[in-house]
Amino acid sequence: MLTKFETKSNRVKGLSFHPRRPWILASLHSGVIQLWDYRMGTLLDRFDEHDGPVRGVHFHISQPLFVSGGDDYKIKVWNYKLRRCLFTLLGHLDYIRTVQFHQEYPWIVSASDDQTIRIWNWQSRTCVSVLTGHNHYVMCASFHIKEDLVVSASLDQTVRVWDISALRKKTVSPADDILRLSQMNTDLFGGGDAVVKYVLEGHDRGVNWAAFHPSLPLIVSGADDRQVKLWRMNDTKAWEVDTLRGHVNNVSCVIFHARQDIIVSNSEDKSIRVWDMSKRTGVQTFRREHDRFWILAAHPEMNILAAGHDSGMIVFKLERERPAYAVFGGTLYYVKERFLRTYDFASAKDNQLISIRRAGATGMNQGPRTLAFNPAENAVLICSDVEGGSYELYIIPKDSVGKTETQEAKRGLGASAVFVARNRFAVLDKVHNQILFKNLRNEVTKKCPAPSATTDVIFFAGTGMLLCRSDDKILLFDATQRTILSEINAPFVKYVVWSNDMELVALLSKHALIIASKKLVQKCTVHETIRVKSAAWDDMGVLIYTTLNHMKYCLPNGDNGIIKTLDVPVYITKVSGSTVYCLDRDGKNRIIQIDATEYLFKLALLQKKYDHVLQMIKSSQLYGQSIIAYLQQKGFPEVALHFVKDERTRFNLAIECGNIEVAVASAKEIDEKDYWYRLGVEALRQGNHEIVEYSYQKTKNFERLSFLYLITGNLEKLSKMLKIAEMRHDVMGQFHNASYLGDISEKVKILEGSGHLPLAYVTAAVHGLDDVAERLAGELGENIPPLPLKERSKLLLPPAPILRDHNWPLLLVSKSFFDGTFGEAGMVAEQEDEDAVGAWGEELVIPDQNGENGQIDVGDDQEREAGQEDEEGGWDMEDLELPPEVIANDVAVGASQPSVFIGVSPGAPTSQIWTQKSSLAGEQAAAGAFDTAMRLLSRQLGIRNFEPLKPLFLDLYLASQTLLPGLVSVPVINLALERGWSENASPNVRGSPALIFKLSSLEEKLKLAYKTTTEGKFTEALRLFLSILQTIPVIVVDSRKEVDEIKELLSIAKEYVLALKIELKRKEVKDDAVRQAELAAYFTHCNLQPTHLRLSLQSAMAIAFKFSNFNSAAHFSRRLLELNPPSQVATKARQVLQACEKNPRDELNINYDPRNPFVVCGATFTPIYKGSKDSACPYCSAKFLPEIAGKLCPVCDLAAVGADASGLLCSPTQIR
Repeated sequence: MLTKFETKSNRVKGLSFHPRRPWILASLHSGVIQLWDYRMGTLLDRFDEHDGPVRGVHFHISQPLFVSGGDDYKIKVWNYKLRRCLFTLLGHLDYIRTVQFHQEYPWIVSASDDQTIRIWNWQSRTCVSVLTGHNHYVMCASFHIKEDLVVSASLDQTVRVWDISALRKKTVSPADDILRLSQMNTDLFGGGDAVVKYVLEGHDRGVNWAAFHPSLPLIVSGADDRQVKLWRMNDTKAWEVDTLRGHVNNVSCVIFHARQDIIVSNSEDKSIRVWDMSKRTGVQTFRREHDRFWILAAHPEMNILAAGHDSGMIVFKLERERPAYAVFGGTLYYVKERFLRTYDFASAKDNQLISIRRAGATGMNQGPRTLAFNPAENAVLICSDVEGGSYELYIIPKDSVGKTETQEAKRGLGASAVFVARNRFAVLDKVHNQILFKNLRNEVTKKCPAPSATTDVIFFAGTGMLLCRSDDKILLFDATQRTILSEINAPFVKYVVWSNDMELVALLSKHALIIASKKLVQKCTVHETIRVKSAAWDDMGVLIYTTLNHMKYCLPNGDNGIIKTLDVPVYITKVSGSTVYCLDRDGKNRIIQIDATEYLFKLALLQKKYDHVLQMIKSSQLYGQSIIAYLQQKGFPEVALHFVKDERTRFNLAIECGNIEVAVASAKEIDEKDYWYRLGVEALRQGNHEIVEYSYQKTKNFERLSFLYLITGNLEKLSKMLKIAEMRHDVMGQFHNASYLGDISEKVKILEGSGHLPLAYVTAAVHGLDDVAERLAGELGENIPPLPLKERSKLLLPPAPILRDHNWPLLLVSKSFFDGTFGEAGMVAEQEDEDAVGAWGEELVIPDQNGENGQIDVGDDQEREAGQEDEEGGWDMEDLELPPEVIANDVAVGASQPSVFIGVSPGAPTSQIWTQKSSLAGEQAAAGAFDTAMRLLSRQLGIRNFEPLKPLFLDLYLASQTLLPGLVSVPVINLALERGWSENASPNVRGSPALIFKLSSLEEKLKLAYKTTTEGKFTEALRLFLSILQTIPVIVVDSRKEVDEIKELLSIAKEYVLALKIELKRKEVKDDAVRQAELAAYFTHCNLQPTHLRLSLQSAMAIAFKFSNFNSAAHFSRRLLELNPPSQVATKARQVLQACEKNPRDELNINYDPRNPFVVCGATFTPIYKGSKDSACPYCSAKFLPEIAGKLCPVCDLAAVGADASGLLCSPTQIR
């Protein structure tokens, strides 16, 4: 037994494998149902609604459903996607033992201790047949996978086979006499839909389990008499074939294996037994010490089983499915169905070489485990687990291609065997802890002790060398010197894969792989959450490996990634370029084409083959965040820049690689404070103070600008900063700038103006401004502060700048191979030109008296003039034709006036900001952008008729604006109303528009519509529901939860609009009895509230009874009774049902089949049965006949039927 997964829990009574996903359901004695992923070993979900033990559980073959039955007499059908119980089937009167879905029809079969078997239709949620005949508890019942048969086992010591072909015929083509038996007779006597075909008697005690063979006419059963019996049947009779004895306690469960000729049984004797079906003998027995087994389950397609016991469950395989294979050159040698075969990779030819069928090899898991090939002598070594571990040596004849010969192998015992030289092979003898070296005649030539007492497997490691597994270590053993050369820690290595040049080795464990050198120096380790299955090296030195569901790559440095997802596990045999050759579990050769671009790109980077990298970048389709993150992580941000269009990412990468030019360009596009600040930090690091100045100007960081001008000695701009601080009324800024300039009179003036007269006096007196000091002393009177002693004090004056250049010597930023290779080479030269003329020093942000921002020229004109007087004339600088507004600003600053007025430029209208920020139709309409809102609704919901939305658009627009009246001569001020505005909100950040339509108002309207419907005012109710339906497209909500509520509201409104239109149409056709009966019936199939559904059923029952459609009236009355109506209504329904069952016929032939699921066409009000073609409204999802496609939806009156649409968008959370 190969255990794949094990759980610890309460007693497991029921198990079921999912047919496609790696999931298993386990129902527990505690009443909980667990959903496990057995591949990942994780609990996905738990379902806890049963009261008491759950004994049966089963997955549906195609729908996201499973069914469970328990000791609370209830059968529950669950949707595992919705994670809830959909409905409960009631009818059994005692514990339910097993439940099972039918493969094809909507049936569930259940077995119960009430001595009956019931077949239910889970679509109509009714019991369609009761199978009576057993006179004790029915322990199990199951459908045949292909035939119309049910098998059941009971404690009355019999196995019964039931024929349900009549039930199938009735389901496929319902006859007119469908109710030929009354419901009472069906319940009492089981009806005629299922009849006993065989009664199998032979067990001496109660039978616990019986199961069909999936393809042969066989049945297997297990009972309390500790026996497993095999039965055969034909068209007329069934008989016992054989009895399998071996269990020493009650046999709990027994099944046929899905893919092999074996029977698996488990028992309360704490064992699982495997039986050979042809020889009728026991093959294997697996025991647990303390846990009794209760249930078995087999995967319908895979070679995997599960067993439930007292303390949990195990998922296991009976034998390995990995084929034994070896590759040499262009040929694969592998074993399939007891034959040694070859596969030529170049020609794709498969040849059968020799038969390796062993005599007397019985039992499970005794097939070939490993295969080794010796090309020098054309010899093959095959190892298996026969006799606790043995090997077989075959010499392949040279002319054996195309022939199949049976050759007597040279055999021997040994845990593993590998070739170590052209005519020698090594065998590990675990019993004596030694390694035997033999020649090709199977004669021992040398012995040596194993390198470790715990050595259990040996692998090939080159001529005369072995890799020996010892616990969690791999030892490199020199067989000739008998010494251990090196060792490496590796968790229980199962397979070893050498690279083509034998320089690298991959050690494969269950959940990890280690790449090491030939001296076992570890290169990297990769951990996987699911099992590693195989690996092979490609020609470039990349390891391609597979897990259970992925094919992946691993570079020698440990970088790895997914190449593709696999539908079934495969075992890689060879990798050649973008072609992967592999074997599947059936031993079939498969060729898989892969895209190797990603890992070849990473390999070229790793090997520093930058010319290859450039070629791949320019020619291949490498995209995605993973490539960008990889390049950034590996220190190639300049390469990542090539792949990025997003300006924020480009900025981050440019800062990382020190590319100031790209960073400046991106910062201009982004134009946010944080990005300018980061640009300034990087520019300061490089010493480019002109870009630092530009960044500080963009962020209006006046303090940093002043300090920058101080350390660069730019006194002219410092004096401008003093003026700016004065205009901003920034006293501290004025004082700092005056201190930086050493302007004492200005400092005294600032201190005096701010009321600090003592400080102003001290400053003036110390610095020798005697006139000012005397005037201030007069103002202070007797409060003159004492002056410090001059001989002990120093004046705080900044040093005069000696040398001032345009820029500092820049920090050398190392350019990589890739800089300038992606079409940006000219940027550096251009930047140097700009640096030469101090381009970044030309702009300064300055506020006017009102606090708004203008611009001022703080260029160094005098310095430029001095530079032009040099001998060589310097740079030829021509006068520039500047825009008039720049010149105006320049003149304004240079004037002698103390203040400057600059006109305020108008900002963007709020409505424009709203339209730019939002892609929600409701907010666009509120901003007045009706055409944009209409385009959005057309694209998202397929809306074509905007006439009903016109008043809503106008209401939204008017409700998001308000007008403030001013003076008589001043126009009114238009103010935008924002949603969620508060006093703490930033005045510079605009919120979303205030909306008049809210979810709460729609919910109130829904309550009113419900009330109006109950009162029978259908026209008014239709108007209300239609209003809800037409308001939803322009509603805006804040959370995902509210989005779900909106979608639910849309569904409700659609159902009620359709239902009310059907009912109003019925009232119009009073003269047409057939149409009246049809519309009344369709009305009951709309998804309404229970109260309204009850009223619709009452109406339909009355109309059907009135027109003598007693069959239909009986159906409506039964549905009405299921809703638990008031006693008066229930009494009336029972009377109608009683009257109709006496004469179960319909006078009118109407287009209505309640057993066949359907939806009602919203245009023609006719049924569209399941499986028929239809067309849908992209907005309200109402269904229509195909010929209605392209027309306006009659339900919502907005969208075109069948139009393409992306879906409802009503919240910013759907966009993020």
